[in-house]
Amino acid sequence: MNRCSWCGNDELYVKYHDEEWGVPVHDEKKHFEFLVLESAQAGLSWLTVLKKRENYRKAYDEFDVDKVSQYDDKKVEELLQNEGIIRNRKKIEASVNNARCFIEIQSEFGSFDKYIWAFVNNRPIVNSWNNISEVPATSELSDKVSKDLKKRGFKFLGSTIIYAHLQATGIINDHLTYCFKH
Repeated sequence: MNRCSWCGNDELYVKYHDEEWGVPVHDEKKHFEFLVLESAQAGLSWLTVLKKRENYRKAYDEFDVDKVSQYDDKKVEELLQNEGIIRNRKKIEASVNNARCFIEIQSEFGSFDKYIWAFVNNRPIVNSWNNISEVPATSELSDKVSKDLKKRGFKFLGSTIIYAHLQATGIINDHLTYCFKH
């Protein structure tokens, strides 16, 4: 079975590639989870974050956006002591801030899902890359979404992180043409 070359042979990476990456997401909790994890990933490998994902789920109350939005300084300090997650103060504080902004988008648009999918008129963008070197780190779409999120108060969600979110949630399908998921 041919897969995108980036997932290699690591069992966790292959499972993520085969079952999640590029599959259209319409679940609020999953959108929030990916935003937190992708923001935490900045400067690190995605595999590093995947290996810590279960720890994040426990530390972040199963990515319950309402609970995360209520985290206070004491909870941030607790998270900074948690060896199971990436202990970066700015990333952790951004995740709490972003939970609050996420809720504001839900209130304005009915759901974060409606908001994010509206950027593509509810239809995934399917690219036809033949080689991993062709896949961009950003796009006009990720620039636009990132800029809008920043305008709404989100932090630590630049164009590269947003492009990763769009890929992960199936808004952009960047599976390579030879991949069985394309």
